[in-house]
Amino acid sequence: MKKFLIPALALLLWAAPAQAHFGMVIPSAPTVMETGRSTLTLSLKFWHPFENVGMNLERPRAFQVWKDGQAADLGPVLKEKKERGFTTWTADYKLSRPGLYTFTMEPTPYWEPAEDRFIVHLTKVMVDAFGDDEGWDRPLGLAAEIVALSKPTGLYAGNVFQGRVLFGGQPVPGAEVEIEWYPGPDLKGRAPYETMVTQTILADDAGVFTYAAPRAGWWGFAALRAADYKLPLDGRDQDVELGAVIWVHFHEMPPAEPLK
Repeated sequence: MKKFLIPALALLLWAAPAQAHFGMVIPSAPTVMETGRSTLTLSLKFWHPFENVGMNLERPRAFQVWKDGQAADLGPVLKEKKERGFTTWTADYKLSRPGLYTFTMEPTPYWEPAEDRFIVHLTKVMVDAFGDDEGWDRPLGLAAEIVALSKPTGLYAGNVFQGRVLFGGQPVPGAEVEIEWYPGPDLKGRAPYETMVTQTILADDAGVFTYAAPRAGWWGFAALRAADYKLPLDGRDQDVELGAVIWVHFHEMPPAEPLK
């Protein structure tokens, strides 16, 4: 019996599609134009976005906002929250003047027993305020980063988003990029097959990838590779998956209206 069960179990495990992990930093709005709505609420998670299945996110090692190349620490304003029984974090931030604001999270390394490695996703998202969106194509200098080549705050559903994958500041030829849609709180996406929950594309020789989002909303792009360092666990050095993650919002295009 054991002779038959073990191969059968192995076949089931092999056939089951792996769920993609995504670091998430989702603001309450991708663009702010009115001073009366200038306070953002940011949600920080470690999640399976499309299926809205959670994991616990320990207090991030760093949570920052970048403007004009300078970073400010937002760690002290983080508040712990439970969502669907899992630990997430929120923070409120007031946009005080025009400009592009980039929020970044460096998580506490997450040990994934099923993959026998730590996971560290360096995650960022951009918000433009009061009509000023300069600088969206500039790298921040993160250890792993996706640099936007399409303005990430000005896309309609169906538009193409392009990004360049950088690790250690250098482009990654042929980088594999995983993509998932986040349908929003208390919702989950529907896919024809489980293998289509996470979409995957390859970057070109310059580390550039291209993707056209079929639906409005928040889309996550994650480029993953083995880090050049290990982390200790129970007396052993373990591998680390280092991820560059960017979240991009695609807008629904409103219909035309009659001229007045």
